[in-house]
Amino acid sequence: MTHSAERPLPMSRSEQKRQQVLVAAIDLFCRQGFPHTSMDEVARLAGVSKQTVYSHYGSKDELFVAAIESKCVGHNLNDDLLKDPAQPESTLTQFALQFGDMIVSPEAITVFKACVAQSDSHPEVSRLFFEAGPKHMVAMLSGYLASVEALGQYRFGNAHHCAVRLCLMLFGELKLRLELGLDVEGLMQERETYIRGCAEMFLKAYRV
Repeated sequence: MTHSAERPLPMSRSEQKRQQVLVAAIDLFCRQGFPHTSMDEVARLAGVSKQTVYSHYGSKDELFVAAIESKCVGHNLNDDLLKDPAQPESTLTQFALQFGDMIVSPEAITVFKACVAQSDSHPEVSRLFFEAGPKHMVAMLSGYLASVEALGQYRFGNAHHCAVRLCLMLFGELKLRLELGLDVEGLMQERETYIRGCAEMFLKAYRV
């Protein structure tokens, strides 16, 4: 009996290069910021040609969006996570834990701070970040909340507003302190308790 079907298929050479480009882009965007990162630099760091970079990502904007989305996928924040409206308690708690982990990751904090710092001179970068990250996440979560409400045990009313409330609750003191470069000693140990409490409070508020 073979178990080959249980193992992920190896990436093709093209997929490997695409991944190399993405990893290099994330590294450079985090270290240098979007305006100061060129496609040439991404190609050099990835060990591929500039033509290869453009064959996978048509523009630097597209590459930046893909980098943001890949961080969400890396934390399992995708449609598969929010697919069972019959189990909102466990599903939203898991979403809260994974979303809460991602938003305080060093990469997320670095990119967010860079967007804020450059918002006057490069507002398009903030727009790209918002649409690929927060806007996409809220839309995904609000769609799930609407599915949960349809089953009759919870009433959210405006699902979009509720999704925003939950996401902002999950930021917590830790994210604020990290963005300001302040000491976070003790907060990391309390993070999971805080996140679980947010999910529990949120659901309790909308229970029918």
